[in-house]
Order: sequence, then C-alpha cells, then structure tokens
Amino acid sequence: MQRPPPEDFLLKETKPRLGGGKVSGDRATSTYDLVEQMHYLYVRVVKAKELPAKDVTGSCDPYVEVKLGNYKGTTRHFEKKTNPEWNQVFAFSKDRLQASMLEVTVKDKDFVKDDFIGRVWFDLNEIPKRVPPDSPLAPQWYRLEDRKGDKVKGELMLAVWMGTQADEAFPEAWHSDAATVGGSDALANIRSKVYLSPKLWYLRVNVIEAQDLQVIDKGRYPEVFVKAILGNQALRTRISHNRSISPMWNEDLMFVAAEQFEEPLILSVEDRVAPNKDEVLGRCAIPLQLVERRLDHRPVNTRWFNLERHIVVEGEKKKDTKFSSRIHMRICLEGGYHVLDESAHYSSDLRPTAKQLWKSAIGVLKVGILNAHGLMPMKTKDGRGTTDAYCVAKYGQKWVRTRTIIDSFAPKWNEQYTWEVFDPCTVITIGVFDNCHLHGSDKAGGAKDAKIGKVRIRLSTLETGRVYTHSYPLLVLHPSGVKKMGEIHLAVKFTSSSLLNMMNMYSQPLLPKMHYIHPLTVSQLDSLRHQATQIVSMRLSRAEPPLRKEVVEYMLDVGSHMWSMRRSKANFFRIMGVLSGLIAVGKWFDQICNWKNPITTILIHVLFIILVMYPELILPTIFLYLFLIGIWYYRWKPKHPPHMDTRLSHADSAHPDELDEEFDTFPTSRPNDIVRMRYDRLRSIAGRIQTVVGDLANQGERLQSLLSWRDPRATSLFVIFCLVAAIVLYVTPFQVVALLSGIYVLRHPRFRRKLPSVPLNFFRRLPAKIDYML
Repeated sequence: MQRPPPEDFLLKETKPRLGGGKVSGDRATSTYDLVEQMHYLYVRVVKAKELPAKDVTGSCDPYVEVKLGNYKGTTRHFEKKTNPEWNQVFAFSKDRLQASMLEVTVKDKDFVKDDFIGRVWFDLNEIPKRVPPDSPLAPQWYRLEDRKGDKVKGELMLAVWMGTQADEAFPEAWHSDAATVGGSDALANIRSKVYLSPKLWYLRVNVIEAQDLQVIDKGRYPEVFVKAILGNQALRTRISHNRSISPMWNEDLMFVAAEQFEEPLILSVEDRVAPNKDEVLGRCAIPLQLVERRLDHRPVNTRWFNLERHIVVEGEKKKDTKFSSRIHMRICLEGGYHVLDESAHYSSDLRPTAKQLWKSAIGVLKVGILNAHGLMPMKTKDGRGTTDAYCVAKYGQKWVRTRTIIDSFAPKWNEQYTWEVFDPCTVITIGVFDNCHLHGSDKAGGAKDAKIGKVRIRLSTLETGRVYTHSYPLLVLHPSGVKKMGEIHLAVKFTSSSLLNMMNMYSQPLLPKMHYIHPLTVSQLDSLRHQATQIVSMRLSRAEPPLRKEVVEYMLDVGSHMWSMRRSKANFFRIMGVLSGLIAVGKWFDQICNWKNPITTILIHVLFIILVMYPELILPTIFLYLFLIGIWYYRWKPKHPPHMDTRLSHADSAHPDELDEEFDTFPTSRPNDIVRMRYDRLRSIAGRIQTVVGDLANQGERLQSLLSWRDPRATSLFVIFCLVAAIVLYVTPFQVVALLSGIYVLRHPRFRRKLPSVPLNFFRRLPAKIDYML
C-alpha cells in the first residue's frame, strides 16, 4: 500500500470567521460571505477651488497629500490650475493605524521645495462608518487652514469614512500597504482585476480545387499545393495527385481564430519547382468577418475565390490584370466545437463557441481567497528576501487577479469572486505568483513573475451548499526536488440552482456534439490547443494591468505533455493501482480454488450452485453486491477536496537526473554526454516496452492462428474439438454444463496437477508471426 504524503504536504481544514461573524443571510455581507472582513479608512479627494497662487509667476501647481501616521499618499499634480479635479481614493488599513488624526494637505509643486497651501484635520473617532449596499458617502467642501489653524483662501472637497473591502472604492483605491510603490504603471500592476479570455473559434478551410493556374515552365508537370496563413499559424495541403493546371485536393485545414478577427486568412497557391524552391502562382486574402458561421454538421456552401498575382513592371510591383486563376473552397467558423485552451484533464469550460448553443447555468461557484502564510522569499531587495504575492484564479472564460500585497510572507487578500457553473465536471485553478514588475524592475530587462504554486479543485468532488475552508499547501517541483512554497487559505462554496438539472448533466456528452459527429484527430487537437494558448496568453498580456505570458501558461499547463520519466513512472503505478483490484480478486479466487479456507470455499460452492439453478438471480446478485459495497464505503467518504499528492506524483522520490531531464528545454540544451546517457536509458526502457508489446501481439496472433491452418495439425484438432463441443452442448442442458465446469474449476487441490492445463499447453504451441520478423 502506498505511504501517505508527509504531514506538511497535506490539506488542513480551518475555521475562519467568515463574513465578519454575521449570519450568511445578512444583506450587508452576502456578497462577501466567504472572506474575513478587513476594515479600512477611506479618503476620497474629489477637487479643490479658489486655491491661492504661490509661485513667483502667479501660478499654482497643486496636489494633495493624505497623511496618517507614517503612511503618506499623494495625488497627481496639475500645472497652473487653481480649480483642479483629482477624484482619487486612498485606503488605510485599520490594523495598521498609527495615529488618531488624519491630515489632508494641499501643496504647490515646486522645483526646490513644495509650498504649503493649506490643510484639513480629521479625528478618527468622529469618522462615520459605511456598510454597503448603503449609497456612497457624499463628499463635502472643507475650508483650508494654515499651520496655526486659521482659515485661509481655498476649499477642498473630501469624503472620509470607515468601510470594508466590500466597498466599491476598494479595487481602484491607493492602499497604504503599497506606499513604497511609486509611479502610475507600478500602481496599476498591483490592483485587482477581472479579465475575460478572447472568444475563440475553430476556422475550417476545406481546399477543394483550383482552376486555370499559370505556371512559368510549361514543359513540366506542376507540383501544386496550397499554403494558408492566419496570424502566426501556417498550414499547407499535400501536393495534388493530378499534376495539372487544375489540381484537386479536398483537404481540411484547421485554425484557431479569436474575435475581433483582426487578421485576414492569407491563401497562396504554390508550385514546387525544386526541392527547396516554391513559386507562388497566386494569392488571396479573406477577411474572417465575412466568413459564414456554422452551428451544426450541415455543410456550408462552397465559393470560388479569385487569385491575384503581382508582376514587376519597370521596377514596381503591379497587379496582373490578365491573371484569371481561381480557387474553390468551403470556409466556415465552427461554432459547434469547444476550443480547448486548457489541458483536457483540467478543463474549466466545456461549452461550444456559439452562444446560441449554450445551456442554462446549473449553479454558482463562490471562492474566497483569504490569505497565505509561510511564503518563501522569491527575490532580494535591499539585501534581504522579500515576496510581493498576488493570486490568479481561472474558471471558464473569466480570470481574476487579486491585488498585490507588498513585502509580506503572510499576505491577506480577503477577496471574493463568483462564477456561473454550466458543468459540474470542471476544475477551477488558483495560482499564487510573485510580482516582479514593481520598483522599476520591469525596466531592468525581461523580469518574469515567479510562480509560487497552484491549487486545482474539481467541482464534482464538492457537496452542494457546503462551505469548504482549507489551507492548501503550495507545492512546486524544482530541479532539486519538490518544495513547499507556503500555504494558501481558501473558502469554496458550490451551490446548485436545480439538483435535477445537475444530475441530468451526468448523462450528457462531456464535449459538444460536433466533437463526436466530426471528431478532430489527436494531432489536430494538440496543435490547435497550442495555438489557442498562444492567442489567450498574447491577448491577456496586452490588458492593463497585463496578465503576463508566464502566468497564463502556468495556469493553462502549457508543456505538461512533454516527456517526463517521473510522470511515466507515476502513470505506470496508477495503472497498477487500477489493476490491483482485479489482481486481488484473482488471488482470492485462487485461494478459493486451493481450499485455503474450506468454509469460504464451501459457501462459494453453494452460491454457485444456486446461481446455476436460478440464472435469473445472477444480475440482481451482482448489482445488490455493488450496492452494498457502495453503502459500506460511504463511511469513508472523503471529507476534503482532493489535492496534489507528492507520493502519487513520484515527486519526492524522483532521481535528480530525471528532474533535470524534465526541466530541460525542447530541443535539449544539455551537453552531449548527458544527452547520450539519457538516450541510452530511454532505449533500455523502450526495449522492455517493445518486448511486452511483442508478447501481447504473439498472444493475439495465436488466437488468429486457431483457424488459419498455419499449423495444420493444431487447426485440425481445434476444428474437431469445436464440432464435438457443438454436439455435446446441443444435447446437454446448459445448466449441467455450467455446473460441471464450475465444480471442475473449484475442485480440491488433491485432484489438481502442478503442471499447466491441456488448453494452456495447446495455446502456447500455436504459431505467431514472430517467425516473420527480421
């Protein structure tokens, strides 16, 4: 039996104080009922008016400084403006309040020293509390005071209140724990955001034929093929079999296209005139906005497209107006498929592309990202280790990113997000990353956000209506071995709108019906998934703030299909684990046959005789037995969601060289002697697999040779046996045959021989095609 993982790598159930300890039905906490309340002092600086001029030139370049103890936040400044509008919000964590007075100061930006214009004071004990969904607090005008407390010229519009992270101002606010981050770009990189994946379509290009192609060398048979390019994707047909100026292909090319369809489909018909030389016979560009969209398997109409060719006239490229070649194609955007951009084993969305084919949601998934603790230092700043952590969660087309908590090994996010669920057999992925694009590090060149770890939760393993609060270990595999990078604390709740609809989903196909009516090949799916992940990562990296390429690829498990000795071992032992039940049944039956426990053997004899005499009881007995086993195992029903298992993954027992091979690039970047050693090791493993596959082929070919007359004596014996058996079974009742056969199999060891049985000896002597092998 497999040993459990170390205690430190296991899931831990927790009991946090969710929703501020209020009842879940409380209107104020219903949208934040899966997180712990965090209290903040909010300051909204709206605008100012009638500010006095402080410069010699008679102008004013105002900005506002909000100060609370050692924390200080500033607005942007305006040049030469006495009535500026900022409309910026500042949030100070109540846990870190270091003063009893809030100071809001208006200053004039200057080259040498900023001039003081005026300020407003607030006593924290007098600040009102606001609880959503109450309306936002209306800002008020406050007269500015000088350092002595006397009123001066100028007024400032402010709103100051105490609230929680449920406040509408929270996502866009400047936070006191990010006071060390400077610059608008860096501040944008630490805010929480919601992203949507681009809507992806499969583009099917059925190249049928071309007509009236004009080749330069008339004295040879053209070798014509079609090349299609869409963005970074390039595919080509085979060379046409009928080598003429009107070639035919009838071949499908599949692409991934993303709305808004910014790039057209470029088709070129080319002639292979030499081994490494292709000559373009014509081109055409097709905007995808004009392509028909197909929702089912019914074929779309074919179309002829005119090909264009450019010729050089007096040193300039001009369109050949006499050129009249054309190409016949059937092009459509497939709305009935689901475009796979994730690993098929961890899919979070299985709906078809076309929204018209979507079914109604069956439930809602709520996830509260509470906090993390014990995080490892991911980078060095000012001579010490530090971590600026944020979380990314992905389910369906919706990605969420929490705010970045600056310089903390125990960050508290307490952010809650909601997704609609259309299929319970889906997986949500939550990853933790270190933000490496703060403090100007982005300009240092090629900085990448480091992965801290991720968690996967399959919705079908969750009970509906129950709140799961667990601390998940963040496990990452490094070239040096598996390492725990910390723990993340999550609250998860899956609610179903209709139990009947959810149960009905288990009878439906996993993928949309087009995947079964017109299935794509494994190589096509692999190539299309690669293109889809590239498109998604490129689009999300262009958002603001960007969800960077390395983050998206880690969340989508890009590269998980690459060879790994560790994964191969783990999958082999998984198969052995599946077969272990059959092996155990075989061993138990062998004990019955050998009378190891005479009482059990006698009971099996009695049960067997009853089933033979009353065969109508066989199926009810089997299903009743399975029912009783299921009821018995209910006592050990898993109480926690599944989590990554280092023992099952063979991550804690992998050899360092195996891990180094897993982290190697493709193609390899290792020295020749290491590559040669790994190649020889792979050859030895493949040799053993080759032997096993050959043995399986031998057994199958021996079965075929029973009637093939390859061994005439063996086939004669088998044919005569079949005739005798047919006559005997015809005249003998089936129950008698079954009874005699069962008693013979279960006979006492005294009546057994240690030598193999006659049928087994006969089978092993049959010929196989191994004799034909070189």
